[in-house]
Amino acid sequence: MKLISINVGLERSIPNAKASGKTGIYKLPVNTPVRIASNGIPGDAICDKKNHGGPDQSIYIYGETDYKWWSEALGRELAPGTFGENLTISGLESGQVCIGDVLLIGEVSLQVTSPRTPCVTLAARMGDNAFIKQFQQAERPGLYCRVLLEGQVQSGETVHIKSYAGKTVTILEMFRDYYKATLDEAMLRLYLAAPISLRARVDKENQLQKLIGKHG
Repeated sequence: MKLISINVGLERSIPNAKASGKTGIYKLPVNTPVRIASNGIPGDAICDKKNHGGPDQSIYIYGETDYKWWSEALGRELAPGTFGENLTISGLESGQVCIGDVLLIGEVSLQVTSPRTPCVTLAARMGDNAFIKQFQQAERPGLYCRVLLEGQVQSGETVHIKSYAGKTVTILEMFRDYYKATLDEAMLRLYLAAPISLRARVDKENQLQKLIGKHG
């Protein structure tokens, strides 16, 4: 696999999105080396900090394989950065990656923490109010990652994936489970034993407490 594009977005206005009316989803490729820090790429705008960014979602990755699927589905080519990802990687199908897997790119190590779930900002970016449902049905969510090792990356570098050693779930499984009303105790404990994002961890802990209380 190769890092085929590094994408950075400046803050700009967007119609029909969230309350702030601002977004950093419009990301464009940069041709120079870029530093990846623990909180993401310096200068890359994150406007909705309640739902995006933070140490467990500091980098968003999308795969070229997923882009090719979307181009066929939509009947048009989509440029890297269209989905608001920081890094676009060739040969990557996001749903098959597992929580806890580590992507090694140059000096940088990134650990997968959660899938992306669609929101009104993505729909506004795509110019289609129905795109939230379409993105869910496509099951090609991309990868949120935490930064384990900071450093510099450059387009063209090789990307290696180091598989997580413990019990875990795939990104696709976690994406599908997000839309389920309830999960059983065994599945919730599996999530809580994996290195998921803090937002996901709080959600799963709350679900588990409700389940235990219901059956207790």
